[in-house]
Amino acid sequence: GTKRPARQPRATAPRGVAKALVALVAARPGAYFYRMARAQDDGPTHLTGMLLVATPSMPDPRFAETVICLCVHGPEGAMGLVLNKPIEDLSFDDLVRQLDLAPTPPARRIRLLAGGPVEGTRGFVLHSGEWGTEGTLPVADGLAMTASIEVLKEVAGGRGPRKAVLALGYAGWGPGQLETELQSNAWLTVPADEALLFGEDDAPSAPRGTTHRVWRAALARLNIDPLLLSSAAGRA
Repeated sequence: GTKRPARQPRATAPRGVAKALVALVAARPGAYFYRMARAQDDGPTHLTGMLLVATPSMPDPRFAETVICLCVHGPEGAMGLVLNKPIEDLSFDDLVRQLDLAPTPPARRIRLLAGGPVEGTRGFVLHSGEWGTEGTLPVADGLAMTASIEVLKEVAGGRGPRKAVLALGYAGWGPGQLETELQSNAWLTVPADEALLFGEDDAPSAPRGTTHRVWRAALARLNIDPLLLSSAAGRA
């Protein structure tokens, strides 16, 4: 019979996240990420703007079936945002209300994601590249990241970037760490597209099963059946 996917733990917002976001999302992305971005080169191993897709060989259960957008990748390490773990206990309306943004309810909503295990109270908006403000970090053609309160104000007012998601926390790698994981077949790389990056970004909440569904969709871009991939991993 068909093997049922492993049940994914619910992604929940870190305790006190809204209060923390008042301070943290109002700041620009840390100087650390800008320094990493400046250190990037355009060599063959430069993966900024690509998607990482976890394989069944992924040894870290926190990243099982994850799809991650790499926002920075270079000699100093890498930083990315998990795209397929929606936060279920905090809505964009809640966030707008607790950050005292106007209007309430917001004129527009974007999805909230658990972006990774590092700094879970820090917010990053991944968005289409036609919009930007001071501190916006270009990621790839048509894609950028902003961590200022300004982008949330714009979205709440029905303006801002055409497509966007808000990730709380991020995934980080030290120098050479991601390369080692790629060599050990923990990740596959897939070109990004808007469907994988943003999904239905105006939906108030993501449907159950989002983690597995988006993971399967990312593998489908490579014409890979996850059941066959699991079988091959079991024989390895």
